[in-house]
Amino acid sequence: MQRSPGPQRSTTARHVDRFVTVSPAQRTSQSPARAATPPPTPAVPRPASATPIGRIPVIELAPVVEGGRWPAKAVTGEAVRVQATVFREGHDAVAATAVLTGPDGVEHSRVTMDPVDPGLDHMEAWLVPDRVGDWTFHVEGWSDPYGTWLHDAPLKVNAGVDVELMLTEGALLLEAAAARPELPAEARTVLTDAVTALRDAGRPPAARLAAGTAQEVRDALAAHPVREHVTPSAAYPLRVDRPLALVGSWYEFFPRSEGARFDPEKGGWVSGTLRTAAERLPAIADMGFDVVYLTPVHPIGTTNRKGRNNTLTAQQGDPGSPYGIGSPEGGHDAIHPELGTFADFDAFVARARELGMEVALDIALQASPDHPWVTEHPEWFTRRADGTIAYAENPPKKYQDIYPLNFDNDPEGIYHAVRDMLQVWIDHGVTAFRVDNPHTKPLDFWERILTDVRESHPEVVFLSEAFTRPAMMRTLAAVGFHQSYTYFTWRTTKEEVAEYLEEVGNETSHVLRPSFWPTTHDILTPYMQTGGVAAFAIRAVLAATGSPTWGIYSGYELVENVARPGAEEQIDNEKYELKARDWSRAEHIGISHLLTELNRIRRAHPALQRLRGLTVHPTTDDATVCFSRHVPAHLSPTGQADTVVVVLTLDPFTTREGIIDLDLTALGLPEPAPGTDPGTPLLAATDELSGETYFWGRQPYVRLDPHQRCAHVLSVRPL
Repeated sequence: MQRSPGPQRSTTARHVDRFVTVSPAQRTSQSPARAATPPPTPAVPRPASATPIGRIPVIELAPVVEGGRWPAKAVTGEAVRVQATVFREGHDAVAATAVLTGPDGVEHSRVTMDPVDPGLDHMEAWLVPDRVGDWTFHVEGWSDPYGTWLHDAPLKVNAGVDVELMLTEGALLLEAAAARPELPAEARTVLTDAVTALRDAGRPPAARLAAGTAQEVRDALAAHPVREHVTPSAAYPLRVDRPLALVGSWYEFFPRSEGARFDPEKGGWVSGTLRTAAERLPAIADMGFDVVYLTPVHPIGTTNRKGRNNTLTAQQGDPGSPYGIGSPEGGHDAIHPELGTFADFDAFVARARELGMEVALDIALQASPDHPWVTEHPEWFTRRADGTIAYAENPPKKYQDIYPLNFDNDPEGIYHAVRDMLQVWIDHGVTAFRVDNPHTKPLDFWERILTDVRESHPEVVFLSEAFTRPAMMRTLAAVGFHQSYTYFTWRTTKEEVAEYLEEVGNETSHVLRPSFWPTTHDILTPYMQTGGVAAFAIRAVLAATGSPTWGIYSGYELVENVARPGAEEQIDNEKYELKARDWSRAEHIGISHLLTELNRIRRAHPALQRLRGLTVHPTTDDATVCFSRHVPAHLSPTGQADTVVVVLTLDPFTTREGIIDLDLTALGLPEPAPGTDPGTPLLAATDELSGETYFWGRQPYVRLDPHQRCAHVLSVRPL
């Protein structure tokens, strides 16, 4: 065992003054359950002062989290949809501009918003931040005099009402617009030519009107609008992270199983090491994964150690659960001696980076009865009436081998211990943390520690493993978690899948970034238990294309689908024993090839690297799902439009067929002329999995055999 020297206390102490602290006496208290004297009730915070409404009201802005209490989320290069409702009194035209301001307080870009939902005053625009940091955006509403004239003049001139007056007003308006000193010369020429034509009484009124409403005039004023009564909204926060916070392919494995072997002389199993685990890295990289995620690597307690299949009594040689963290050899800042040393860990990280992958580590804030914290800080745990320390429970599940932390008695001490521990692993090259059950720890703890880490290490990504109520999941995301496990794993019917894709891709995309996992070391759903290889293929396609971040648990390639009786987890679970696998079987099964192809396709298509803007398309079959993502050329990192349509069956047993009703606008395609036959080819759809190209109309037919071809992943272009 080797314990890494932790950081100096000063790495976190600089942030303490922003939070309520406790006295040294409180910190060393060994009160059984709660402090005898409760802390005073905090002062009730007051909402921010309301922004004056102004002449042009701007309301219902999005993306906004809790009125701006927390920032909306984005990553560099990601297009963010800004929405607002903008209106005014009377009938004059209004317009709006979305404005993006960088972390340095300097305006980055502004875009005139497009009207949507006619008659409801809704407007939207897309803004693209280009560097990590805390940005803001706001919307400026304004009166559009040219828009008003453009609406009124044709009606009156064509009706012969106030003809000369309307043409004169148009000329005066364009003359004033052309006189602006900041106007480019080309635009000024367009406008002055229109003014001359509008004032030419020798031409027919219709011709004069046409000059003032010509497309080149509209284009010039769209690029350089005349804005009156400009009314800005409040500025709202937008936190921009590096791309891995949104896009990534994760591969989870237990390092002790890689290289594990049975020793006939000893009559038992010998653990793998970090060095043998590193030998698995090239195969993981070859499948296209970005992140290799390690379950806890710390010393494991022996008191109440769990045996195979979660039995209460461990037998000789049972390694125990890596989540039963802590022994006399160390706790969360130490490495299990059977795995190796910090030099071995550093070598593992270095090898992963050579192969283009980052290393994530599982953080489980709990302790085995043998953890140093239990003797050094008994006040960090809950004592029951009989004097024993309470172990973890999630009824009906019991975890006798771990004690949960109690944040009531010494939150400051726990905070510093955890912050120092995280720094140890960051210093050894960990750039992502998968946090076990964060919903069982206080939200103010997470908000504080995630803020602290971000200030000094903005590159570090935190993945929340919180299978809990929606409010808690979303608030964990709001206070700083970059990504979250989701209930995707249990969404298996057509209606469930479609509804969930819409939810995470549109309704909550500004705050909660999903990570889709078909299975985990804790979860093996009935669908996966019974669906065979086809189920593993279907869920891999759905996870890899339904979310920008997805992950698989080691052994997925081998279709490990046998459950422990009465449980939704694997039998002979790797949490409680070493598992040596025969990876040579993977090629014959074919799932590893599919994973490789899916990761290749994801890298090739910007549309699959985006969360916002997913569209579900109706199908006639009750087990066939179709959805798409589209990135227009002006928002694409390649400068070219990218559209991906995914069609897959959810039935792992029988062939399915049906008709898709494509929303062509969502695919970036024009609507066909009225009366066009639904079968008339309008687009070329190339299946990235098979290489075949189909020529589809608005309502194409599909047939999917889950044992041969469970899905189409199609790149689309117009004909």
